[in-house]
Amino acid sequence: MEGGRDDMERVLVLGATGYVGTRLVSRLLADDPDFKIRVCSRSREKLAGRAWARDSRVEILEADVLDRDSLARAVEGCTQAFYLVHSMNSSSDDFASSDREAARNMVEAAGRSGLKHIIYLGGLGEDSPDLSKHLRSRTEVGRILRSGPVPVTTLRAAMIIGSGSASFEILRYLVDRLPVMITPRWVSVPTQPIAIANVLNYLRGCLDLDLRDRGNLTFDIGGPEVVTYKELMLTYAEEAGLGRRWIIPVPVFTPRLSSYWIHLVTPVPAFLGRPLAEGLRNPTICTNNEIKELIPQELYTCRKAIRLALDRMQHHQVESHWTDAGKIWPVAWSNEGDARWAGGTVYEDRREVLLDATAEEVWRPVIRLGGETGYYYADWLWRLRGAMDKLAGGVGLRRGRRSPESVSSGDVLDFWRVRHVEPCRHLSLVAEMRLPGEAVLEFRIEEQPDGRTRLTQVAKFLPSGLLGIAYWKLITPLHDLVFHGMLKGLAEATSRRIVMGPTKSPPQSALSGA
Repeated sequence: MEGGRDDMERVLVLGATGYVGTRLVSRLLADDPDFKIRVCSRSREKLAGRAWARDSRVEILEADVLDRDSLARAVEGCTQAFYLVHSMNSSSDDFASSDREAARNMVEAAGRSGLKHIIYLGGLGEDSPDLSKHLRSRTEVGRILRSGPVPVTTLRAAMIIGSGSASFEILRYLVDRLPVMITPRWVSVPTQPIAIANVLNYLRGCLDLDLRDRGNLTFDIGGPEVVTYKELMLTYAEEAGLGRRWIIPVPVFTPRLSSYWIHLVTPVPAFLGRPLAEGLRNPTICTNNEIKELIPQELYTCRKAIRLALDRMQHHQVESHWTDAGKIWPVAWSNEGDARWAGGTVYEDRREVLLDATAEEVWRPVIRLGGETGYYYADWLWRLRGAMDKLAGGVGLRRGRRSPESVSSGDVLDFWRVRHVEPCRHLSLVAEMRLPGEAVLEFRIEEQPDGRTRLTQVAKFLPSGLLGIAYWKLITPLHDLVFHGMLKGLAEATSRRIVMGPTKSPPQSALSGA
């Protein structure tokens, strides 16, 4: 490749905890020992939980693209920047408006700094009145970024095939769960998917090419094949070793109905499924292939990309997941030792068990909670709760977890999100299920002077109005069954002697409820 990068420059990655961003940082560090990378996200704790966070070449900075001051600090001192930001999440009612504001903030921050080049990953799709809101927003963000004084290289991609990507998860769950599929007409729409490995190669290559002197550039990136979604489904079924799948397109599926269908069958919630489903009606085929000459590489076929994704999943080597983009809610009311919460009563269920075990032995089953391991007791009740949540429009249990053996801040565990991890001491989970209030589930591990270890399990709930209070009162009898059984199951999973408990403890006075 042509040399276009100063080895002493600092590269900024905005959206570093997202699906592509997490993998890109790993790739950059693996490729070049001289890389200096500034990684940015709204949550420092999420950034600190990534495997690359301990690398001396990585500078961690908390920044929000909707906050001009924090974004200006993030850009300052960097020469090139990857813009991998998207506001399509449950907390954003109008993601297109948020994306416009973020892009304008980036233009302003870049223009005032010494930034020389922006690399933006957008979406394929020709600009037309029929273009979906999702793809139109991706196009609009690129147009806003290019309106500033800093040259922008835009890479436009269709479906990204990789373990943990939202599009791949939709494909996987639909084909795995439905031998016969009544599908929308979009299954016959042509698309040009690309493997995540090829996306990373193109992004990485844009740093080394002398593109900044060529002004604004736009390249389409895709794999070597144009296929329909139906062909993609059948290829997945073959690679996954499934039986024959019958796919029957019908004309009555609107994007809204498609999103509900995706929501019920797959782990992808409706707020994400709907814009993705709307985008599937648009052909997404590469028309500008110049980048294939500029950054040559082996482009994986759809079959090979699917095979690699399945292999990663089977060996629990999923580096990033579409759920990583979720926000860690602060829930400051749940902090231990805080003064009594002024915003209202916090209900609490606190239980303890004393084990003849080390903290490490107790920690192992705690961090396996959820996913394939389950909840150590009455899993059918947790599945029922997940199904009820799905029907109510929530996330349900199907999101599972990225890895069965490790957790980091920001990870998803079914309908929980990891709020805080302190190995062998503390795990805090925030509920993302639909509730009339806010809920936290915590596990605290304390080694005793005699070598034994105390495991404390605490469920806390901040009700929202009378409905929240009634909800807690109604399910309290069920807690005595489920939470007691879960703590006992965790203790037994250590294979060490239970010295005392599980016993129910009174709530701490600072947070006690009625």
